[in-house]
Amino acid sequence: MAIDEAKTFTPINIAVLTVSDTRTEADDTSGDILAARVTSAGHALASRKIIKDDAELLAQQFDAWIDNPEIDAIVSTGGTGLTGRDVTPEALSRIEGGRDVPGFGELFRWLSYKTIGTSTVQSRACAVVARGTYIFALPGSNGAVKDGWDGILAEQLDNRNRPCNFVELMPRLREK
Repeated sequence: MAIDEAKTFTPINIAVLTVSDTRTEADDTSGDILAARVTSAGHALASRKIIKDDAELLAQQFDAWIDNPEIDAIVSTGGTGLTGRDVTPEALSRIEGGRDVPGFGELFRWLSYKTIGTSTVQSRACAVVARGTYIFALPGSNGAVKDGWDGILAEQLDNRNRPCNFVELMPRLREK
């Protein structure tokens, strides 16, 4: 990471969503990892929820957070696999005005390959930007959350990262 030490860090407000039919607050380890990384990076944990694997419920939650001016980005964990219950990408496709960020999923799988080898092809990690809010969908494993945050999001959600980062684009995301 190329941090420009002359710049002042700008914290953003990040919501964390765990997508699972089985996790609870007591055993949501991937959500715990994400929340801890968000706050240790200096950002604000704006909200945190667990929603079951249901595309309509997920889309409703994403929309609610997108429309909340206190939330700049959403990071979800879970629901990006290949089974019938894995519907996070389908939920994101329902978001009005959503634009894919294809490089996110591509880079995630490249980084994940170093950890889990060819099993990374089973991931549908993805990202969209919708109505001025970033949404990053990571797989539900602890390792995947660490790969996604440590390898991509920690840098891209730091306004001091050079040559560019997601934060510096935020004021222009709603432009047409």
